[in-house]
Amino acid sequence: MHATWYFDFISPFSYLQLARVREWRARLDIAPVPVAFGVILKHLGTTGPAEVPGKREFTYRFVQWQAERSGVPLRFPPAHPFNPLAALRLCIAAGTTWPAVEAIYAHLWRDGCAGTTPAELDGIARALGIDNVENATNHEAVKMQLRSNTQEAIAAGVFGVPTLRVGSELFWGNDASPMFEAWLADPDRFAGLEYRRIAGLPVGIERPR
Repeated sequence: MHATWYFDFISPFSYLQLARVREWRARLDIAPVPVAFGVILKHLGTTGPAEVPGKREFTYRFVQWQAERSGVPLRFPPAHPFNPLAALRLCIAAGTTWPAVEAIYAHLWRDGCAGTTPAELDGIARALGIDNVENATNHEAVKMQLRSNTQEAIAAGVFGVPTLRVGSELFWGNDASPMFEAWLADPDRFAGLEYRRIAGLPVGIERPR
């Protein structure tokens, strides 16, 4: 069974789910796909949780609490939201391997280091075998790959990160990890009558835009 894990380094929830993804990889072929979450938000005409006053503060508390509850070492980067493009491009330049994903996440979210410029990612890049991080992250093929990944995610119906896609099934967010495990145990788990009914519920009211 093949799965795709869409993520953006700006997302602490992607970092939190990474530990679960490690476990799932023993049972599934999971491909990591870095995407530009900001582009997805723009496409949908919405905002991220860290862009909403009140929700931003709660989200950070929720992230910290989830990390403590799960025993995941976490330290927020110096500023958030931050520009993740350099980190995303470095991941692609390094081959989008799981070691690259893990190393960049550890730099940003385990150690709480800055990673908004190639220079701030130089040490990680060298550890991944990239001597000139500036050239690597500014290579046109790398930029095109990130754009392609993001468009692929939009076409698949991705609206947030992390999202795990298996066939046509999408599981969004670290909170959905138990839901995904329930589906793995029983792929027909969400094909029942009530799930089909709520999938087709009519919209009762829409807010003017």
